[in-house]
Amino acid sequence: MKKLFKLVLNTIPRPLLIRLSYVARPVLAYALKGDKFTDPIDGKSFKSFLPYGYGTQRNNVLSPSTLSLERHRLLWLYLNEKTDFFQSELVSDSTVSNTKRIKLRDAEMNSALKVLHFAPEQAFYKLFRNQKNLDYTTTDLFSPLADVKADICDLPFEDNQYDVILCNHVLEHIPDDTKAMQELYRVLKPGGMAILQIPQDLSRAVTFADNTITDQKKRAEIFGQYDHVRIYGRDYFDKLRGIGFKVIEEDYTNKIAPELVEKYCLAKGEIIPVCFK
Repeated sequence: MKKLFKLVLNTIPRPLLIRLSYVARPVLAYALKGDKFTDPIDGKSFKSFLPYGYGTQRNNVLSPSTLSLERHRLLWLYLNEKTDFFQSELVSDSTVSNTKRIKLRDAEMNSALKVLHFAPEQAFYKLFRNQKNLDYTTTDLFSPLADVKADICDLPFEDNQYDVILCNHVLEHIPDDTKAMQELYRVLKPGGMAILQIPQDLSRAVTFADNTITDQKKRAEIFGQYDHVRIYGRDYFDKLRGIGFKVIEEDYTNKIAPELVEKYCLAKGEIIPVCFK
């Protein structure tokens, strides 16, 4: 199974992989139905999750029903429990301490949040699209799920346009990530929130990048994936601050009960970069 998934990830182009996954999902979800692990995004439970990874395969991380990974489930829990991103009736009983939510809306909640989502993940796409309280726009250069085909370093949007930006596991693909961060800051409204997740080596103080490495096998060996151009270290947060963002380094798994971290198959210690303008 692990070898098959690795072969599929490394040989099938991502846009085609997205389309094919719609056929595979219901079959996988039925075959793995059980009660040991739960995907909090849709509430479905399984005897195991699937392996995933372009290089080293991680066991038990890919949900058969939503195709969410650890980071997607963690982000969903954070948005659901700690912000007013969703309508109040969608918020489930808290799995964490009942602390103050981040307010993204006005007090009356009269207007829809303007959300810009880069490289939209299948785990979120229909869920967010169907929310009447979200004015939801997706963007990417290649994804079939993108409303707007756009270069993250040259966005076709006005200044101060979006209440929320979701840009997760994108910046490690971008040679000029400084320009991309500047564009994200430009189109975010003052007071708006941007979630800018990246694969990060927290044992590394300084980000490593080398634009001369263009061979896909070498990139996979050094950066962990054939289309990555850097490995982010702990200095990532300060780079975002240098762009102008106010950054919260949210260690959210530390606020979730350990038994739920295990049941939801989350990555203990993963940091969510929650950024404000």
